[in-house]
Amino acid sequence: MEGKAQAIARKAVRRAHSDFERAQEQVEQLRQTRRESFEAAQAAGLSTRDIASETGLHFTRVAQILRDK
Repeated sequence: MEGKAQAIARKAVRRAHSDFERAQEQVEQLRQTRRESFEAAQAAGLSTRDIASETGLHFTRVAQILRDK
C-alpha cells in the first residue's frame, strides 16, 4: 500500500505537469498572436526596424519571428 506522502507527491506531480502543459499551450497562442501582429504591421508599411523600435526587440529578432511559421 502506498504511503500518504507518496500519494500527495504523485498528485502534486500530475498537477504541476498539467499546469505546465496548459501554460505551454498559452505561450504558443501568444507567439502566434505576436507573429500575426508583426505581419499586419509589416503589411501596413512598417519595416522590421520600425516594429523592433516599438517592441524593444532587435530588428533581426523581428525578422526571425516573421520567418518562423
